[in-house]
Amino acid sequence: MATEMFTYRALGERLGCSAEAARALAKRLRLSRQLRNDGKAVVVVDVSEITYTPASARSPAGDRWDARAATETLKARIAELEAELAKVEATSAGHREDFERERARVDQLLSELLTATAELMAAKEATGRLEGELAALRAQQRPVTSVPVVAAAASRPWWRRRSG
Repeated sequence: MATEMFTYRALGERLGCSAEAARALAKRLRLSRQLRNDGKAVVVVDVSEITYTPASARSPAGDRWDARAATETLKARIAELEAELAKVEATSAGHREDFERERARVDQLLSELLTATAELMAAKEATGRLEGELAALRAQQRPVTSVPVVAAAASRPWWRRRSG
């Protein structure tokens, strides 16, 4: 367990990375840091415990990004999306026609309902007026003293009418 003190630059050289990568590694591993008299930071490191392999600058497969292939792929995708958009717009136009037809139908039904409501209100007013006139005429007539037999029989319950 041999500990050594390194500046970030020296640690980076020892691990084969940049000074910034060494500083990030020291921060991530929470290594103890001290300031020297000249103002530089030094890190206390147990070199045997650190296993650091710097990440490669390229992708593992070593592929390079091909702008032409990416452009062709994107153009093909744009064409697919435009075709799909045309289908959706056609479907949308059909739904819009259905909506307009139903709206016209609802407007017609509402006008018919308003007309029927107005006629009903007029009929109720006429009924009330006629009932008032009928009540006034009945009040002016003489009261009837004898009840017809048919009316009396109809006013009895069904079981009395059956028994006689």
